[in-house]
Amino acid sequence: MKLYGIPNCDTVKKARTWLTEHGHEYDWHDYKKLGVTAELLAGWIAQSGWEPLVNKAGTTWRKLDEASKAAVVDADSAIALMLAHPSVIKRPVLDRDGRITVGYKPETYDALFSR
Repeated sequence: MKLYGIPNCDTVKKARTWLTEHGHEYDWHDYKKLGVTAELLAGWIAQSGWEPLVNKAGTTWRKLDEASKAAVVDADSAIALMLAHPSVIKRPVLDRDGRITVGYKPETYDALFSR
């Protein structure tokens, strides 16, 4: 299991705490420092679509110019944006046995790990 995110994000901190408190070991990937690949993003998009992965509520999105925002219209343009600005990726992304979960809510993780 691998958790992707950035360490200073409050939502990521909550997800990491939840996983630790519930006894789940995971590998950590700071995608601001370590980056992500187009192939990884394409795999995530194949599972979730590109829309959930682009965090339009975050500071990075709000700081983009209008032309950059308007250019995000499909998977390819979303990948290009996420590669250029990794902080715009919704976080965390949890990869558990090849299946991803985008974002964190305690009830989502409860349901995911009760299966």
